[in-house]
Amino acid sequence: MLVALDHVQLAAPPGSEDRLRAYHTGVLGMTEIPKPPALAARGGCWFEAGFVRLHVGIQDDFRPAKKAHPGLRVRGIEACAARLAAFGAPVIWDDGLPGHRRFHSEDPVGNRLEFLEPAPY
Repeated sequence: MLVALDHVQLAAPPGSEDRLRAYHTGVLGMTEIPKPPALAARGGCWFEAGFVRLHVGIQDDFRPAKKAHPGLRVRGIEACAARLAAFGAPVIWDDGLPGHRRFHSEDPVGNRLEFLEPAPY
């Protein structure tokens, strides 16, 4: 039945779109894709990079996800961590997943994000 993951939805507070655009396009290198007009009226923004799609929706009573998170596979995890740190995002390394290098961080509104790369064999 299931064939793929289409996107991951994150939430954000009203008025945070410019900070999210700067982060997702400028730091993560994603491309903002236009939302359909009926959905654009709700605010938020959509991003993609290759097969990775993140949708960020506006939530009036927003609270950042501290446990739930997308796991984003990267190539060149050291450079990714350095880029996030230069932006001012936290980089918390975690060696708890065998066969992978990974760290956790947060987007500009506090949502938890995991970045991981299979360890070379």
